[in-house]
Amino acid sequence: MRIAILSDTHDQIANLQAAVRYCNAYNVQLLIHCGDLISPFMLDRLAAFGGAVHLIYGNNMGDQHLISSWCGVRYPSITHHGILGAVEAGGLKFAFHHYPEVARGIASLGNFDVVCCGHNHRYNVEKMGQTLFINPGEMLGKDCRPCFAILDTASMDVEKVEVGEQIKEIE
Repeated sequence: MRIAILSDTHDQIANLQAAVRYCNAYNVQLLIHCGDLISPFMLDRLAAFGGAVHLIYGNNMGDQHLISSWCGVRYPSITHHGILGAVEAGGLKFAFHHYPEVARGIASLGNFDVVCCGHNHRYNVEKMGQTLFINPGEMLGKDCRPCFAILDTASMDVEKVEVGEQIKEIE
């Protein structure tokens, strides 16, 4: 199973649309968003993904009421988990929290196979004991080229995908 991990989109419509198109074109079956989606209108872009989406708040929560109330109702493929998400997929247990410090604490417990986070806009993949720790970087494009991660659950390989002109052109 291929799982996309995104974070910190900060209302960058074109970057999120490009990532969703890429994921749909390259057989990604699940998408985890680690927070800072911001505005409810971004849910339309997430809902264009062809599989299930799991979303949490970040430190820039936007309209919390609309985002949480629309997920699962107006957008049935999007599950909103509040500030901490947990899901089982591809035979693995995932946890995701926006803040790296909290996510590291969760990873150190060893209860999850993969722990994901965002917030600091820095791409990072590392092994913490038996847990794979993934920060997919930022989709905003403020501090570096927008990027996200794709995890292959069979091989546990993580691919960094940078959102550039070639991805934005995928139809």
